[in-house]
Amino acid sequence: MSNKRPLLVGITGGIGSGKSTVCKLFSLLGIPVYTADDRAKWLMVHDTKLRNQISTSFGAAAYSANGELDRVFLSESVFPNPEKIAALNALVHPVVRKDFEKWITQQTAPYLIKEAALLFETGAAKELDYIINVSSPLRVRMARILLRDSHRSEEQVNQIINQQLPDEEKNELADFCIKNTDNKLILPQVLTLHAQLSTATRKI
Repeated sequence: MSNKRPLLVGITGGIGSGKSTVCKLFSLLGIPVYTADDRAKWLMVHDTKLRNQISTSFGAAAYSANGELDRVFLSESVFPNPEKIAALNALVHPVVRKDFEKWITQQTAPYLIKEAALLFETGAAKELDYIINVSSPLRVRMARILLRDSHRSEEQVNQIINQQLPDEEKNELADFCIKNTDNKLILPQVLTLHAQLSTATRKI
């Protein structure tokens, strides 16, 4: 990346921790947010080369008849298998990284945010200046996910959770932690971090 690039901040956290809510608050403060997981899903459908690679590796069933990504198929056939997940990530992550680098050049703000569930697990955290982990109790996360993702079973959610670093470990690795619990308001934490990051210097 160019030495002229802006400050890059990662927001991560376990599935159901509330990363999207935190990112919406930063966005309301005028900070551009690159949602890596959503962008990956878009690229898996619209990037022709990537789409062909996924179809070749996992079969035509990876896509529905109308050309959309079949999330039920992925949940049932790919996510339970660590080798298949590794193969899928090896295809998708380089494409997302290139897309993110292009997105950076189009932004003007004191700092930029990249939201991704697997920043530490994929090594992407090394390419960012600061990392914020959004932390939430596991029981609360599970309830949120099952309510939000009707296509997932509790077993499938546990499989995803098992592929992510434990919350405690992410808190240790992160530069900042936002506690998303019943007795802790998110907005004051976001405002405090926004003030810090608006004047922070690059670490890499």
